Amino acid sequence: MRAHRVDLGARRWWVLGALVLAMLAIGLDVTVLSVALPTLAGAVRASTAQLQWFVAAYTLVLAAALLPGGLLGDRYGRKKMLLISLAIFGAGSVACAYAGSAEAFIAARVIAGLGAAFAIPLSLSTLTVLFSEKERPRAVGVWAAANFLALPVGPIVGGWLLTRYWWGWVFLINVPVVVLGIIALVVLLPESRNPQRPRLDPAGVLTSSAGLAVLTYGIIQAGQHGWGDAVALVAMIAGLLVLVAFGLWEHRLGRQPGSRPLVDMRLFASAGFTWGTVLAAVGMFTMVGVLFTAPQHFQAVLGTDAMGSGVRLLPLIAGVVLGAGGADRIAARAGAKVTVASGFALLAAALLLGATTHMTSGYGFVAAWTALLGTGMGLALATAASAALGELSAAQAGVGSAVIQTVQRVGAPFGAAILGSVLNSGYRSRLDLAGLPASAAHAARDSVFAAIAVAHKLGLAPLLDSARTAFVHGMDVIAGAVATLAHPRTVMIFQRPLQVATRALGATRTAGRRGRSGEPQGNCTAAENARRCWLPPRLAPAVPLTCPRRAPVVPCRGHT
Repeated sequence: MRAHRVDLGARRWWVLGALVLAMLAIGLDVTVLSVALPTLAGAVRASTAQLQWFVAAYTLVLAAALLPGGLLGDRYGRKKMLLISLAIFGAGSVACAYAGSAEAFIAARVIAGLGAAFAIPLSLSTLTVLFSEKERPRAVGVWAAANFLALPVGPIVGGWLLTRYWWGWVFLINVPVVVLGIIALVVLLPESRNPQRPRLDPAGVLTSSAGLAVLTYGIIQAGQHGWGDAVALVAMIAGLLVLVAFGLWEHRLGRQPGSRPLVDMRLFASAGFTWGTVLAAVGMFTMVGVLFTAPQHFQAVLGTDAMGSGVRLLPLIAGVVLGAGGADRIAARAGAKVTVASGFALLAAALLLGATTHMTSGYGFVAAWTALLGTGMGLALATAASAALGELSAAQAGVGSAVIQTVQRVGAPFGAAILGSVLNSGYRSRLDLAGLPASAAHAARDSVFAAIAVAHKLGLAPLLDSARTAFVHGMDVIAGAVATLAHPRTVMIFQRPLQVATRALGATRTAGRRGRSGEPQGNCTAAENARRCWLPPRLAPAVPLTCPRRAPVVPCRGHT
């Protein structure tokens, strides 16, 4: 069943503006913190381990609470829960500003993370019921651009505030944005929910939250201490086992008549939902690679500060806005499949260009390939996410959106940990430490910034040049590796396993539904064929497929 759309006329774009404000505030909270960490170390007397938990506490809660947040919106009303979540996030921001100790600050970050975890899937699910299938790619693109816009704006705003005002204002700036968002949503946004009021599924909530939290903790530990760290390995294995148990429980629960699992695993029987979720996650992994290395390159090699790094990310964001803004028009003419493939082709081309960066490359060269990358990202992410959202009914919008966001949010620290290891390996392989004292050599191997500090302290110009050259080499290795992953041919390697999985789930779904209701099958319309099979509309009428909208059978047989 298609999502039931609420017709608000032109008001729906004002609602989107309010959602963009809310997402911008949440995104700023993360990026501003990275700039404020040195100041916070002295202000709340935090140790290095506590500084790491300032970031990790927020990430863990975000990963664990996304799925329950989507469920609560489906059950109690998305507008109501979205307003509550924004209020929680605002309260967490105020608590961060007035925290008097490191422990209090970590607790405040947990509160803010909980509010963000509920708000993110609820805001995305709202787009499902507000915008038509034709408009949805543009709306998703604008929503995604707001998330990306926080990346350069956060360091710019945070650096400006920290140099002029009390550090607490870095977090208090969220409050007026949240208040404006709440007022706009109260006035403009209608209520929507699952009319069948899904049950809470305590076992599903517990296992999904625990599994995601433990897995994310293990990934964070691996990023900090290496992939051979015993704690990291145990946590990742334990998290994966709990998530497997969650999947088996949800699958079993979904086969029982009248049951209401937290996540209906038959969602993945839809090729559009599965592919849209996977491709959006691959695109996010690619973006993590760029955002992980580019600011370090700007500061370590080009000599900018945090605020200057944010300014130099603007071409990337401009590309995202440009690509996302045109995605719906391109998809309408060429089809979603061609649009996503074109986006990934641009991503791969931009990264291959980035892999040729060297020490003498100026900022103009970096701006060119990051802008091209942003354009490809906008095309691919907006279209893939819109395809996934298009498979959700109004009843599934909250949890379905939470699944999409969970895959992306857990993938972010995973990508940072993997790509951090690749960067370190490339950096250390080219670093020349000949003639350095053991202590200085050990520090220089730790990071490019430590090597620069050692070079300045000891007056070693050759070490400075070697560290910067080695870092650029590591960045080139990452760009080449991610370009290979983002190449359309690499992405299509996963097509066959996903086809098998979606067809198996679809067959299970069909058998279950036929056994209970015996619903008749019907033929897809041209629009349904185009959307479900990711075909250009002009080709869709010629494909005689079974329609999964009347009876949930295997979607788009032979063309998934």
